[in-house]
Parts: sequence; structure tokens; C-alpha cells
Amino acid sequence: MRILVIEDEIKTVQLIKQGLEEQQCEVDVAYDGLMGFQLASRNHYNLIISDIILPGINGLELCKKLRANGISFPILLLTALGTTDDKIIGLDSGADDYLVKPFEFKELMARIRALTRRSIGAIQTANVLKIADLEMDLDTKSVSRAGKEIILTAKEFSLLEYFIRHQGRVISKAELAEKIWDVTFDTGTNVIEVYVNFVRKKIDKDFDTKLLHTQIGMGYVLKMPN
Repeated sequence: MRILVIEDEIKTVQLIKQGLEEQQCEVDVAYDGLMGFQLASRNHYNLIISDIILPGINGLELCKKLRANGISFPILLLTALGTTDDKIIGLDSGADDYLVKPFEFKELMARIRALTRRSIGAIQTANVLKIADLEMDLDTKSVSRAGKEIILTAKEFSLLEYFIRHQGRVISKAELAEKIWDVTFDTGTNVIEVYVNFVRKKIDKDFDTKLLHTQIGMGYVLKMPN
């Protein structure tokens, strides 16, 4: 599992990170809410663990911002505030679970297992890929953005699926040629640029927020705005 830990207390970060890595988890760390949002926007995580009291933006605002931007990774909030009202506020902000400090690591792991099982089950049932308000249903082979249906050819669908599965990562033309066209990249052809432009027009043209970007000299990246 890949887990993002957002926490500004160094000792707490060290304890959680060490424990998770001993469980064979890959752990990224952010020490403030803004960095946490940037990492969550660029990478795929099985789970986000976040404190509520954070520099930059707090954990509650972070949850709201992540959900508003279509990021659906499970979120577990950590806090010293343990009243029922505090828990309700946390869950209403978009968190999936709430753990009161201090806690035993075995309880944290139990919450993680429960949340990731729930998340994986939902993904397998729905079989839907998503970034921001763009959704791709792999069962029905349909795509929509903000509820508006987008018609794609089979090759455009494959191209967009690859971008969504690797969202936040710059993908070179050579990689697209190999993975989507199953050929060695020919620098003398512009077929990849043509298809990328077809997809870009269909998913971005009628929307204010652009998702598919060109990184000059490097390739393309599908990502949410900062």
C-alpha cells in the first residue's frame, strides 16, 4: 500500500512512518496541509492519514478541498479532540474515519485495513476511474465530465484510460507509442500529438478547468490544477 501521512509533529510522523514501513507500506510525508494537498493531487494513494491541526490549511479544510477536487482516496483523521461533535465535524468534512490521540499502533493498523478493504471493494464494484469531475466507466466504456457525456473512439478511450491511471505523472510520446499503439516511437510521425489533441478537445474544450497539459520537450500529463 502507498500511504500519505500529513502531520507536523516530527515524533508522531516518525512513529507512524516506521510502523507502516515495517508493514511493507510505502509512505510519503507532508508536514503541512498545502504540501499534503499537492502530493495527493499528483499521486495515487491507498489511504491518507492526516492530523487536524496543521500549518497552512487544517485537516478539515484539507478534506473539503480534496473532495471538492474529486480526490476520493480514503482519509483517516488524527486528533486530540475526541468529543462526538468533533467526530461529526470531521466526518462531515469528507473524512472516512477518525482516530483520537494517543492511540496504539495496532488500532491504527486495524483502521487502515478496514478503510482500504472498503475502498478496494468500492473500486472493484464500480470499476470507475476518476480525476476531478471526469469519470470513466470501464464496464460500460463510457466517459463523462460534470455529468456531460463525452464520446470517444476506441483508441481515444485507451489513451485517456492510460492518462487517468497515471494521473499526475508526465508521460512521454515513446511510452504512449509503446503502451497504446504497441509500436516503437517514430519521431517522423505526429499521430500521438493528433490523438492527444483529439482527447484534449473532448475533455477540456467546454470546461474552464483544464486537465490535460503538454510538458514541452517531455510529454503530457493529466492532472488537477493546483
